[in-house]
Amino acid sequence: MLCRCYYLSIVLSASGFRSAQEGSLSCLYGAPDSPEKAKNNTARRDVMGSSMKKIGMMGLALLASAMFVAAAHAEIKVGILALRGAPKVMEEWAATGEYLTGKMGEPVTIMPLEFNAIEPMLRDGKIDFMLANSAFFVEMEKLYGAKPVAMQVNSAGGKPVKEFGGVIFVRKDSPINTLSDLKGKKFMVVKASSFGGGQMALRLLLQNGIDYKKDFAEFKEGGKHDNVVLAVKNGAMDAGTVRTDTLEAMTKEGKISMADFKIINPIKDGFPFVRSTELYPEWPMAAAKHVDAAKVKKFGDALLAVKSDSDAAKKAGIIGWAPPADFKSVRECLKALKYGAFAN
Repeated sequence: MLCRCYYLSIVLSASGFRSAQEGSLSCLYGAPDSPEKAKNNTARRDVMGSSMKKIGMMGLALLASAMFVAAAHAEIKVGILALRGAPKVMEEWAATGEYLTGKMGEPVTIMPLEFNAIEPMLRDGKIDFMLANSAFFVEMEKLYGAKPVAMQVNSAGGKPVKEFGGVIFVRKDSPINTLSDLKGKKFMVVKASSFGGGQMALRLLLQNGIDYKKDFAEFKEGGKHDNVVLAVKNGAMDAGTVRTDTLEAMTKEGKISMADFKIINPIKDGFPFVRSTELYPEWPMAAAKHVDAAKVKKFGDALLAVKSDSDAAKKAGIIGWAPPADFKSVRECLKALKYGAFAN
């Protein structure tokens, strides 16, 4: 907007000077002049013409300056899905915002967004990049042309983890021991739109003959991963599901103890976190369709350059970033559930 205002001012000013010049010349030189007077008038016109050129050059300089100022005040907005709440997002990702600001040469703003807010923000071009679960990404890719830039590499005791899953859990003293035991019980997900905290487990249940729409006594959304864990711990719900690493993270934070819970359909194959479902690609950072290719590449290169010992990586609890994965398995999951953009 700044550039447009300056440009408009320059055009109007130049136009005004031109009109003034033409009017003055008309008044001064409307009648035929003597040879000597004509010579003086020509000299005067040359001086005024030179002045107009200088004014034009000044106008161009102002326009260039305005464009520089506008560029300097550009802002890159990164929406991050707040699976554990906005304060947690800022705690984990503010350092990454600072790092990217330095690399991009423009302010990078981290914006924690709830499940129901991130889609309209991307759709309306109010964010430039987004970090969200891989299921949400493939929907945004299909609907709005979002482009994967990089994929986060999680950390498990300092070891890189590029996949995640869902874990179904009950209280340690619960009589529920198998997936089939969940029929007729109270079950909680984070959100129906949560991949690790909902869709992965719902697909597993569907594969085992349990339809969440009709086979539970009660089916609720907790909104945040912590809420689901605490609802099961406190006995408000019989069972719940969250993404892998949530139980371990909350135990480390002193909010729960792993000993409080029992894992349903545990898969033990060397994966560093307890889980019940198959594994899927980790969260990708994606660019909105309106972001130009050069900026997307620069942003992606900056993420790929994050070192594991950097403040950005440590605060986020990740090793760093890797090139985007193949998200075919994610699309298949959503197709099986007939969910969202993959309902048909």
